[in-house]
Amino acid sequence: MPKPKPTTIAEYIASAPKPAQKKLREMYSLLKKAAPGSTEVIKWGMPMFEEKRILFAFAAFKAHLNLMPTPSAIKPFKKELAKYTTGKGSIQFPYDKPLPKALIRRIAVHRVKELREKDARWM
Repeated sequence: MPKPKPTTIAEYIASAPKPAQKKLREMYSLLKKAAPGSTEVIKWGMPMFEEKRILFAFAAFKAHLNLMPTPSAIKPFKKELAKYTTGKGSIQFPYDKPLPKALIRRIAVHRVKELREKDARWM
């Protein structure tokens, strides 16, 4: 019988491979502090934080943890992210290296501010 799919971030972390769980808990804590009052959801099988729209998502893969804060949130940090594998809207953090917590925090805070300012302009 297949395992039920996680419906909460806590379930997602608990169902992840052991090597990923510590990093997932660290990432979750950083993002939660950066986005107080946001809604926590699982969409497309990944943990996400939302405020009317998606703020950021994160997910465990075989050898790395992905943070997906959107392309606009990555752009200002391109130089600092040069040593990481990045995609259009994602950043890979390998499990065998410590998470750059200060950088992740700055990216997350930037994304929250960006989204809130955009929404304020539309009101």
